[in-house]
Amino acid sequence: MSDLLPYGNVGYEAFLVFLSYVYTGKVKASPVEVSTCVDDGCLHVACRPAISFAVELTYAASVFQVPELVSLFQRRLLNFVDKAIVEDVIPILVVAFHCQLQQVLSRCIDQVVRSDLDTISLEKELPFEVAQNVRSLRNNFQDNDEHTVEVESEGAILEKRIKSIHKALDCDDVELLNLILDESKITLDEACALHYVVSYCDKKVAKEVLDLNRADVNLRNSRGYTVLHVAAMRKEPSIIVSLLNKGANASDTTHDGQSAVSICRRLTRPKDYHAKIEHGQETNKDRICIDVLEREIRRNPMIGDVSVCSSEVADDLHMKLINLENRVAFARLLFPSEAKLAMEIAHAQTTSEFPGLLGSKGSNGNLREMDLNETPLVQNKRMLSRMEALSRTVEMGRRYFPHCSAVLDNFMKDELHELVDMENSALEEQEIKRTRYVELKEEVQRAFTKDKAELDRGLSSSMNTPTGRHGGKNKARKYS
Repeated sequence: MSDLLPYGNVGYEAFLVFLSYVYTGKVKASPVEVSTCVDDGCLHVACRPAISFAVELTYAASVFQVPELVSLFQRRLLNFVDKAIVEDVIPILVVAFHCQLQQVLSRCIDQVVRSDLDTISLEKELPFEVAQNVRSLRNNFQDNDEHTVEVESEGAILEKRIKSIHKALDCDDVELLNLILDESKITLDEACALHYVVSYCDKKVAKEVLDLNRADVNLRNSRGYTVLHVAAMRKEPSIIVSLLNKGANASDTTHDGQSAVSICRRLTRPKDYHAKIEHGQETNKDRICIDVLEREIRRNPMIGDVSVCSSEVADDLHMKLINLENRVAFARLLFPSEAKLAMEIAHAQTTSEFPGLLGSKGSNGNLREMDLNETPLVQNKRMLSRMEALSRTVEMGRRYFPHCSAVLDNFMKDELHELVDMENSALEEQEIKRTRYVELKEEVQRAFTKDKAELDRGLSSSMNTPTGRHGGKNKARKYS
């Protein structure tokens, strides 16, 4: 098959479907295990496995010259083009080019031209003449005034510098890369070099570039993808682990709400994910990538995976957000000054509050702030933004007010509903709750005193440190 298909691939299941048509004249339904993904929230109308299976059948029908099948699959591919993200349009464009499906090819080129797919991806992933055609069509959309010419000139200089970095990476020459960075006025971030090396270079080179520590691992490219999103598309476990070890955020989402793990799920077929592994056999890379990313999210429960299409995930997101809202609300109640400072550092006050237990107490809580016309996607993205801000608030609290945070940790384990809803309890229960409330106030005071004492000791020691100026010592001032 590789000799017959120098530009494509036909898998075992796709070839069986093709043979079935040859012998029976009927097209079998696509096997679910190879034409769907493992994302429970996906409708499978344009995910990569569905597209890949149609592409494989198109190659088979074209190579063995079965025109009625070619026509059928051409219609399927046209249906995918309008629904798929631009990265998934690429394999459709490639098969249309090699099998001379002009209608599909024209539609794909139009989609790519109108997209924000970068020039590097065009050159790397499209046939040369198609990439040239796309660039030419894009240039026709630009104005040719003097300002545009000036911008193009500056862009050409930057593009030349970026290409020099990419060539060094293509040659696996990290020493040359360092030399270019030291001598030219460009950074790895300006060249989106981590995105490039993670997408197209050997995994060892990717690790070496990461070890330089000269780039932001959470940088977004022009498409809004972080380096981890791009690594998820490649599905190379060692690169994903290296990025996570360098501080890549597994919860960051794309503009359409996809996290790294949901990207992996939408690229993975059930056949590969659920494959039985014999003793001593290697686990499928797709499965490893998903497991690693899910484990990272479980390790940091404050910010979970936000696959906006799953109702179960949405419910889980609600619960996590309510817990965070409650923790911060109690922090504001028990430690108002510290909580305010932590929220200011985390910019939490710029996000809209979600009604938690405290917010829902009363008649309407924060329902007036909710927009019933919002789509689930917009709602979940708004909740994610709030969750990230609150998580940063909790992190700041732990860093600067550890004893206060410890009190909150213990308090969150108590019966929150009972402590808050004291007036609706029986008399004996009210007495128990009042006792617990007094104990809590004492714990709060002790925690506040400890944090303040440690802060004062830190300030005192720093002020009494000799400066070494003129060979003398500066006396620290005392502040009461």
